[in-house]
Amino acid sequence: MVGAVTDGNTVGEAYPDEADATGSGRSAKLLGGGLAVALLALAGAAGGWLLAGEDDPSPGLPAAQPDVSATAPPSEAPSSPARTTAPATRTTAPTRSTGLTVPPVVGTDFEDARDELRDLRLGWRLVFGVESGRDVRRADPPVGSPVSRGTTVALYVAGPAPEVSVPDLVGDDCDDAAEDLVEEGLYPGYPTGRTGVVTAQAPAADSTAHWNDKVALTCGEEPGEPSAEPPPTP
Repeated sequence: MVGAVTDGNTVGEAYPDEADATGSGRSAKLLGGGLAVALLALAGAAGGWLLAGEDDPSPGLPAAQPDVSATAPPSEAPSSPARTTAPATRTTAPTRSTGLTVPPVVGTDFEDARDELRDLRLGWRLVFGVESGRDVRRADPPVGSPVSRGTTVALYVAGPAPEVSVPDLVGDDCDDAAEDLVEEGLYPGYPTGRTGVVTAQAPAADSTAHWNDKVALTCGEEPGEPSAEPPPTP
């Protein structure tokens, strides 16, 4: 019987190389399918988280923190330095110069110096010494010092206060009597007020006094003259 010649190795057997190739391919296919399933699962979870929104992140996943240094605009440098203290306020009014100064009274007679100060509407105060002479040795404020009207200037006289006679002032207006006393180098005092006429004075008229002495003037209503008619009898 003539039959077909066949290769015994082709029936029911496989070559070793062929069998390994078939097994490796099958394993690769199984591994690839598993990776695909895992990737699809991760993609589905990520999609679900995105659909749920960023305001409700899954527990355990830290929320993204904004980068402040990357988004904050750079601060601009100030154009001028800030003022840290308030401007000083002026608490006193500026002194306005009148151009008035203490006149050159040093070396002059004290009475002439007094009259010059009075003409300039300045006050005066006489301070007498123990030496001899009527000349002014110094002034305070000093000569040439700027002063305002009404300022009192002290005149320091070399010698003692001279004698002066007290004028008769009874019956004069109280203000006029005071001016007469000042002119004579005396000063008035008012024990009962300075309105009306002088009804009495002390020391009395023609008494001897010294410069800077005080004379008390009693001022008031002038006493009325007695009536010539006798009072009616009851």
